[in-house]
Parts: sequence; structure tokens; C-alpha cells
Amino acid sequence: MSDEACPASGHLMLISPERVFYAGLLGRPRRRTSGAYSIYVSLHGQLRVTIEDGQAQTGAMAFVPPYVPHNVDCDSRSVICLVIEPETVLPTPMAALGARIAGSADGALAERVRQAHRSLVTTGRSEGFTTSEFDNLFFGETLPTRRVDRRIAGALARLNDISGAAVTAEDCAVAANLSQSRFLHLFKDETGVSFRALRAWKRARHLLHFVNSEINLAHLAQDIGYPDSTHFSHSIRRFYGLQPRAIFSGSRDLAIWRSDPQAVNAAEFRQGRP
Repeated sequence: MSDEACPASGHLMLISPERVFYAGLLGRPRRRTSGAYSIYVSLHGQLRVTIEDGQAQTGAMAFVPPYVPHNVDCDSRSVICLVIEPETVLPTPMAALGARIAGSADGALAERVRQAHRSLVTTGRSEGFTTSEFDNLFFGETLPTRRVDRRIAGALARLNDISGAAVTAEDCAVAANLSQSRFLHLFKDETGVSFRALRAWKRARHLLHFVNSEINLAHLAQDIGYPDSTHFSHSIRRFYGLQPRAIFSGSRDLAIWRSDPQAVNAAEFRQGRP
């Protein structure tokens, strides 16, 4: 479908390298392990998020830190999910936000997010958006920004590039004028996660740009950096709790609005593949 128009279902996604807003089908996910902060909001009724250690959050809203395995159930077929990349925000304020949500299933914030969704359905956002605009729309404030060493910021920019170019620690270390061991140590200090783990998450995240497209999944897997379809399928299932085909099937009527509308053209991205 066209990314310009919001369908009657109200299913839409805003996506940038730093943020994602998704309002659409939940599907029947198994355990998922997102590499970002995940904030779930029910569109109708309540939702239940169960963390691997047995902790559960039930209410209008739930919060899950990065790389924490969890399950999601909802009274309705559709759900809202806000995705906040951890290397872009300060950990302490995010922990406070998580405690606020988990402690009271914050009804006021949940209603603000729902209202923002209704506004987007009515007015649209296909012309693009900034991170600050995103935060203010859904949270009423800009989330405190995490400042990252410029050498690591350069590596993060490469990992966020959805062109499919291979990104190795060795190449990033050379670009940063560091030894590979020093680069890997600095990367984890600055981002809180290993280079390998973050690369795996970013690769899986690139899939989101194409979920409403008619595209060969085997070709897409190669284009976004996976060595083969098996690795692609296992990785997507680990991060999202769903097989790639299930994600694409549930996203046929999803409108995708990007921070830079010219950044991706799914039809051209296939690098001339037949």
C-alpha cells in the first residue's frame, strides 16, 4: 500500500533511527527480546506483559527495558508499541519512566499516546518528523539525550544505515582510529551493549522499513545483511516473537511514515534484483 495514506484500520508506523511508533496488529507472538526500550499501550481494554522472570504488568500500559525477554497479550487484536533506542537516551530517566509506568500503569500517559494516534490518523505525518517532535507528541517532553563519543557515534550511524552494506567491528575501529579491542571496549562503555548484540538488533530493525511491501523475503534478508534465510528467520523470531512471513502478512494495510520520507524506497532498495 502507499505510505502516504493512513488506512481505515488506523494501522500506521512512524520510524526513524532513534524511535518507532507502531499501531497495528499484535499477532500471536511468542517470547520476544527487543533491543530497545519497549512501551506497550492498549488501544482498547487492557494488556498484560510478562517478563521472563515471572514479573507481570497488567493495565493500559507496560514498560520493558532493552534485551529483556517478554510476552505480550492484549484484550484487542491491535496494540500500540513505542520503541526507544537505548543509545539515544539517558538510562536513569528511562528507568524512572519505566517505574512510573510499571507502578501505576499510567492511565494519563496511555491516553495521551492514544490521542496522539487518533491525531495522526486524522492529520497524518508523512512529511517527516524529528526526534524532539516525536517525543513531545507522545510524552509531552523531549526525553533526555544520551551523548555518545563521536567515534562511537560514527559506528552507530553505520549500523543505522539500511543500505545493507556490511558493518564490521574491524572497519569501525579503523574509521575511529582505534585498535579493534579498544573500539569494542569503548563501544560497550558508550552504548551499554556489545557491538555484536547491537548489530544484530539493528539488522532486525531494518526489516520494519519494508513490512508493507511486496518483496521477496530471501532477497530482503540478503539486502539487509543476513547471510542466509535461516539466520534471518531465527533472528526475526527472536527479536519480534514472530516469523517474517507472519509480520508481513499482518502489515499489508500498514502505513509507514519516516523521519526522512526520501530515505527509503522499498521498490528501489532491492539493488536491481529481478
